[in-house]
Amino acid sequence: MDRPEQRQAAPSVWAIRLVTVGIVLAALNLRPAITSLGALLEEVRDGLGMSGSVAGLLTSVPPLCFAVFGVMAPRFAKRFGASAVVCFGMAAIAAGLIIRPYTGGTVGFLVASALALMGIAVSNVLMPVIVKRWFPDRVGSMTGLYSMALAAGTSLAAAATVPMTDALGGSWQTGLAVWSGLAVAAVLPWIPLARAKAPAEPVRARGGAGDDGLRITRSRTAWALAVFFGLQATAAYITMGWMAQIFRDAGVSASSAGVLLAVTMVMGVPLGFVIPRVASRLPSQGPMVIALGLCGLAGYAGLWLAPASGAWAWAILLGISNCAFPLALTMVGMRARTGAGVAKLSAFAQSTGYLISIPGPLLVGVLNQSTGGWGVPIAFMAALMVPQIVIGVLAGRNRTVEDEVAARTAPAS
Repeated sequence: MDRPEQRQAAPSVWAIRLVTVGIVLAALNLRPAITSLGALLEEVRDGLGMSGSVAGLLTSVPPLCFAVFGVMAPRFAKRFGASAVVCFGMAAIAAGLIIRPYTGGTVGFLVASALALMGIAVSNVLMPVIVKRWFPDRVGSMTGLYSMALAAGTSLAAAATVPMTDALGGSWQTGLAVWSGLAVAAVLPWIPLARAKAPAEPVRARGGAGDDGLRITRSRTAWALAVFFGLQATAAYITMGWMAQIFRDAGVSASSAGVLLAVTMVMGVPLGFVIPRVASRLPSQGPMVIALGLCGLAGYAGLWLAPASGAWAWAILLGISNCAFPLALTMVGMRARTGAGVAKLSAFAQSTGYLISIPGPLLVGVLNQSTGGWGVPIAFMAALMVPQIVIGVLAGRNRTVEDEVAARTAPAS
């Protein structure tokens, strides 16, 4: 008997166009809540009287929220539909961003930030599901479009927040709240999509490994992908949090260090589109994992040997290495055969991965403070790249989690 999704009529042209716009707008909103705060962190601390320890806690709140709330996304999608949950996610981002600058205290600021991060978390997990169901034959190209928009939003918020704040009168509250407008715009295309009958809705096939019977933790590929996701997220958060300071301590000016960090992040715009398209055409993504990892090792070696004189080269190499993120998203869509499988794999890999990533940036700060320099922290970053390569090769093998679970649960003959 055919599965329900096989009997559904093909989505209309307007729906395809609308969901494409929705994916791009949603992706643009998945990082400004974080990078806009980083740009104005000193002003926020002064304005709220925030202690250094609480400010340090802010760097760990995003991955913690991604882990806690992301794991709930498949359950919400099953009950309300993936498109409806993404619509709610965009609304939560908008509400959190408009509320948090005006709460008047640290606790309120953290709670409102958590609301925005909750919206980001569920949307993070469900984006690969949306892509798989609406564009099953174009997973690579659509993941590339989504990754490129995500990188653009990240870079835009990092680069534009301070100038925009100055142009709007110099208030950090206004500088943070203005990004809620982008989230409001992202809600609009998802309102009709949440009500439409489309491939993006949860599939309720009976039986088999593609439905609720899929025990994702019994798949070695799922675990490999979760650890790979966690290690690449660790590298990304370390880069965003500490790379500019490494350059400044090496004698690079503050403005130049900021530009170098922006260069690293903006590398994800073109490569975030190209890498998923190439990866989706390969049976195994191991060679791409190795290539990106070697760029990371070269970048860390440069930071250790000549951080100032070769700063541009190291920024570019680390920007290329950080494109392991769109590669990981592509593998999520390729390592499961069904929409339900992608939903469970995405939630498991991202939630587990973000939990793994929480200690990394904090440990780098501790190592820097305890040793008084960046040699040991950079060696630590480089050391993490080795298991990232090894685990990534395992995660990139040509197999699906449904087949692995079915093989492990099949009775012995």
